Amino acid sequence: MAERWFRLHSAVYLLFVREERILLLRRTNTGFEDGKLSLVAGKLDGGEEVKQAAVREAYEESGLRVRAEDLEVVRVVHRNSDSGEWVDFFLSVRTWEGEPSNREPDKCSEMGWFPVDSLPSDMIGYVKQSIEKIMRGEGIYDSFGFDT
Repeated sequence: MAERWFRLHSAVYLLFVREERILLLRRTNTGFEDGKLSLVAGKLDGGEEVKQAAVREAYEESGLRVRAEDLEVVRVVHRNSDSGEWVDFFLSVRTWEGEPSNREPDKCSEMGWFPVDSLPSDMIGYVKQSIEKIMRGEGIYDSFGFDT
């Protein structure tokens, strides 16, 4: 009998920052951390490279047009959660076209710019931790949800 391979989930998170403010959205009707603020983000669909997934998610959720060459992976988080283990890629967006708009009102109840130096307390925990560490320049790798 063939042994099953371990499966890992992956997601991308985009840091749109302008004038010391970061773009956040409030999750709703998703079944995961509803009511909390997060970044423009989404799962990799498979068969797509990390930056291409980020380009796709940016447009799907916010209408912002991003080019892969304007993205930089600034943090990778190995996360343990109720839904399994994840590898999350946080990408800084250097430039983009357009103004953000809520293109998924069934999954997002609010979208806006928040001060990056005083993030709201009602954020998803690992997302807030990651943004704070990115802003402090604390390396590219982290983990979350593992008992060490």
